[in-house]
Amino acid sequence: MNRRRTLAVLAATSTVLLVCTQAQAAHGGSGGSATADARPSLAGMRILLSNDDSMQMARPNASDGKGLYEARRALCAAGADVVVMAPWANQSGAGTSATSGGHLTVQRRAALPAGYAGDCSGAPSGGAVYGVCKGAGPCGPATPSATPADTVRLGVGGGLAAKAGWKDGPDLVVTGSNYGPNVASVVNESGTVGAALAAIDEGVPAVALNSSYDPAVTDSFEVADHTYRKTAEYGADFIAGLRARDLFTTEYVVNVNYPHHAEGQRPRGTAWTSVGTRKLVKLHYAAQGDTFTIRGELCAPDAPDCRAETKRHPDFALLQRGYVTVTPISPDRTHDGRETGGLERFVRGGR
Repeated sequence: MNRRRTLAVLAATSTVLLVCTQAQAAHGGSGGSATADARPSLAGMRILLSNDDSMQMARPNASDGKGLYEARRALCAAGADVVVMAPWANQSGAGTSATSGGHLTVQRRAALPAGYAGDCSGAPSGGAVYGVCKGAGPCGPATPSATPADTVRLGVGGGLAAKAGWKDGPDLVVTGSNYGPNVASVVNESGTVGAALAAIDEGVPAVALNSSYDPAVTDSFEVADHTYRKTAEYGADFIAGLRARDLFTTEYVVNVNYPHHAEGQRPRGTAWTSVGTRKLVKLHYAAQGDTFTIRGELCAPDAPDCRAETKRHPDFALLQRGYVTVTPISPDRTHDGRETGGLERFVRGGR
């Protein structure tokens, strides 16, 4: 979108922008979550919601879908009509992998996790939640799961038309919020980002949401419940801001990472970032005959076998400092300032 068109859109939506700017100031930066009295609206929008953690939310720590149900709640509360088509089972790390033959089954979930059943009951689609598995039979405990990219391609390519009556597809694809951040080297493996990239490849704008781990839980990676909730609320408000500014695009995915912070606190602000070059995770392979056990560990910043950071405004570094990071990601992992100028102005200054 060129500068003249951007300015025209901003002038035409001055009232909306004033409300959004006041709300952002109350929450510590541009693109921030709005106040309860001035929540932006997504009324009339049809959103396909997916992830790479699955739609099960059956694990004790809810790492297999809690972020998705929180996003569903926030998007519907903002007025969107949301249909979930997500992997049947966890597909974290699937990247952009897709199934090129055979069958996929779309199975509606009848009983939703406790506390989430009524979130989208007033929406035209009724807030339907579908799990997608491989094969021609019903999805069961041992059924292989569709990939994140599969769920989006299927939804856009006929699944939503058949199941929700959306003959001309969704207005937007939202993926996440992910169990953990997707920044730096992890972006290349992320199924959350991969599903969003599949969306723009199919001609639908996409936003990926990611929730950061609690650094205080040192023995395992965990995302706090309030982080999932705040990620979803921020995401819904941010998406409404994009809508008000006519910033939806298929040129790139908008990748949003929300930092962990203490309950009742808020991020330092919103930062415009690039995908960092730093290698974050190192894998070790221990041989036991023909079998190798895989163990991962975080890379030390100065480790010689872990790639260093070379970017000026890397996503991981700013996320660690407590900022929400917003990063445009095109299919070749690059972006051009001319293409992302409107989004950058919104993130940097709310304009």
